[in-house]
Amino acid sequence: MPSRPRAQGRDDVTREPFAGLRRSVSPLELFFDLVFVFAVGQLAEHLHEELSWRGAGETVVMLVAVLSCWALTSFDATFLDVELPRTRWLVLTVMGLGLYANAQIPHAFAGRPWAFALPLAAVLSLTAVTAAVTAPTAVLRRHYRRVTAWAAFSVPLWLVGAAAGSGPRLAWWAAAAAVDMTGVWLAHPLPGNVLVSRDLAFDAEHMVERIRLFIIVQLGETVLTLGTAVSAAPVDAPTVATGLGVFVALVCLCASYFRGGEEILARHVATTADRLLPVRRAVSGQYPTLAGLVALAVGAELAVAHPTGHGSTTLSLLLFGGPVLYVITQAWWYYTSTGRAWVARLLACLACAVAGLAARWLPPLASVLLLDAVLVGLVLALKQVHRRILDEAPADGRRA
Repeated sequence: MPSRPRAQGRDDVTREPFAGLRRSVSPLELFFDLVFVFAVGQLAEHLHEELSWRGAGETVVMLVAVLSCWALTSFDATFLDVELPRTRWLVLTVMGLGLYANAQIPHAFAGRPWAFALPLAAVLSLTAVTAAVTAPTAVLRRHYRRVTAWAAFSVPLWLVGAAAGSGPRLAWWAAAAAVDMTGVWLAHPLPGNVLVSRDLAFDAEHMVERIRLFIIVQLGETVLTLGTAVSAAPVDAPTVATGLGVFVALVCLCASYFRGGEEILARHVATTADRLLPVRRAVSGQYPTLAGLVALAVGAELAVAHPTGHGSTTLSLLLFGGPVLYVITQAWWYYTSTGRAWVARLLACLACAVAGLAARWLPPLASVLLLDAVLVGLVLALKQVHRRILDEAPADGRRA
């Protein structure tokens, strides 16, 4: 298809051959998501075993690596059409490499750095190069050549970090993770050559559903981590109450999005002029969202293990900081995309911060119940906010 001349180094605007085609999420894509959400338990295990600032840094670096692979492959599957055989083979190959890399998360900073870094480097290179060659339009091929350039910068950092000793490895891998995450956030720009997505044909509804399902399986994996902690703890009233309290918190986090929030997202994507931009923001938001769930999972393990013990700064940061990351990411997305439904979320984050300060002197069970009180209040407030927004007719792309 012919394209308009480029202006000021930016991509030309063109319509892809699949413009207007709406695809449902395939079983293969959901299967792919399950492989990568497996990393939630692995990351929580690593942080639990290395409960320090360095351990937190290592966990964040590996979390960024996992989610960057998920984001790049998910966009590939949408742009390249997951129903095509070559795209299905790409997704299956990334699944196999990702499964092996995710399995090495607890050992990546110990004795198996290459077992983590090599499949990760292969995924980053494969997704970029494949799309640069097979994308259906010149616009997308140019975009994925930029993605390849970013990968050519980050992959050597992952490999050098694997070759380095355990001390400097964190610095090398943190640099690599920063490159990968920044590339996803900014759509991999190069000087004078960036993606212009306003009129780019894109199956946004497909990616909205992908994000919806991915959040569900993230929450489900966090429930499994909680269940493992409850299984290992004694069966007594404080333990049962703490486990149920954390479960209530997870239900509230789920309801904060799925009780109308996802409908607001879908409506906004359907009415905005740039259909790719809000999806990119939602994908970028998966980094702090997953980090929040990992933190909450580790906090839950600590609370369930000693429900009547002493509070601590570490436990407060995990139990309350995790939900803050999850909820404030939603607030950011709603503010930047629709300008609506963010105030209640921000107030809940402030309430969590205050409650977290008080929780340093409370037993873990009391801290969990305090967290529940804040999150239940948030859900009740959002029920009214979401209903009011959905009852309104959208006036333009910013009023969802």
